[in-house]
Amino acid sequence: MIQRHNSDLDVEERFTRESNRLPGRDLDRIANAYRELLQSIGEDVNREGLQRTPDRAARALEFLTQGYRQNLDEIVNGAVFESSASEIILVKDIELYSLCEHHLLPFIGRAHVAYLPNGKVIGLSKVARIVDVFARRLQIQENLTTQIAESLMNCLEPSGVAVVVEAKHLCMMMRGVEKQNSVMKTSCLLGTFKDDARTRSEFLSLLKD
Repeated sequence: MIQRHNSDLDVEERFTRESNRLPGRDLDRIANAYRELLQSIGEDVNREGLQRTPDRAARALEFLTQGYRQNLDEIVNGAVFESSASEIILVKDIELYSLCEHHLLPFIGRAHVAYLPNGKVIGLSKVARIVDVFARRLQIQENLTTQIAESLMNCLEPSGVAVVVEAKHLCMMMRGVEKQNSVMKTSCLLGTFKDDARTRSEFLSLLKD
């Protein structure tokens, strides 16, 4: 059974909403799996530095995958407002941290999210929260980019949505080809951003500013 000690709680866990928590039995299963993994690579799980590592790792994984337990409607929470705005709205440099579903290693980067309003706008912080909902899952960057764009399109019904994600992948940096400076960029253009060259050009220009 995972024992929780106030001195051991990190900032992330303290701010994790109760609705995003895993049942205790599932945390126990994850901790036991980590314990077996450590033993399988030849470690002594009873040595001082590792005695509580399986429990800590289980709680960390709970946080890093909380997107599975988040509901998009609850995240948006009605923060969609009528507006006469008709120009591109762009939120740049949204930090994101996700886990590669192929190697369970992190990829870290930024998302740039734009939309062309069609009578409604969304609260600024909600754009970042939408990014986090999908980043906090096992992912590949291509799918993450599309999921962010499609979810914003569905909840806001704008004239168009554009999302660009750029990230570094530790599965490429720490193992395999071990290339340290490679950056992967992906995009998803929907609606006017896909169909209208001038709108697309304006969006790309804004990204460079």
